[in-house]
Amino acid sequence: MTPSLRTEDLTIRFGGHAAVSGVTCAFRPGELTVIVGPNGAGKTTWFNLVSGQLRPSAGRILKDGRDITGLSPSARAKAGIGRAFQLTNLFPKLSVLENVRLVVQAREGIGPRLFRPAGAFRRLVDEAQAHLERARLAGVAHLPAAALPHGDQRKLEVALLLAMQPDIFMFDEPTAGMSVDEAPVILELIGEIKADTAKTVLLVEHKMDVVRALADRIVVLHNGELVADGDPERVMAEPIVREIYLGVGEEETA
Repeated sequence: MTPSLRTEDLTIRFGGHAAVSGVTCAFRPGELTVIVGPNGAGKTTWFNLVSGQLRPSAGRILKDGRDITGLSPSARAKAGIGRAFQLTNLFPKLSVLENVRLVVQAREGIGPRLFRPAGAFRRLVDEAQAHLERARLAGVAHLPAAALPHGDQRKLEVALLLAMQPDIFMFDEPTAGMSVDEAPVILELIGEIKADTAKTVLLVEHKMDVVRALADRIVVLHNGELVADGDPERVMAEPIVREIYLGVGEEETA
């Protein structure tokens, strides 16, 4: 089976420093891969290369066997790569519903037409509301995005991703800054996406409870290089992983 996503010798240098160095890795539908590593390991930089925020110094990126290395971030999004960031990217003054409706509208290629059939507009709103219901945000659809607490803003980002209808979902520390009470909702949403075997899910995360709960596979980056890849239990038991990521604490691997 052709991988849904593959990076080949992917490298980016800033001056003389290789932030990502020769990373070759393939991902398939129905698989949730958690990418771990210490601060500065290259995790978010690798995400930025895949989603198009950065251009590689060397190597290439393939989606469904097609070379997308030269595509812009928007072209990659249209090709089915959906990316959520560590910091939320919302239209703060627009309502929660309008934020999602605009994504649905853009996905369908419907511009800001003055004379548009009312039925078409209603259909867009109905779909946006369905995504909000799935993200547990239907009750705040009328509020401006800026009025949402941090946890609900993260849920709104997931709703925006769902509205894009990508086949590759990329989450960069989705529970960052969330309270213990808020995080389970995000994890439940990601778990629902994972249950769709047509989707590929990539997750940058450092919280080990999240890794254990969701990972089908773990990829470990260190100093920009891929140093481990495979089944979570096996990867977590590898000495290099314990040394560079988990440290020596037995409680982390218990």
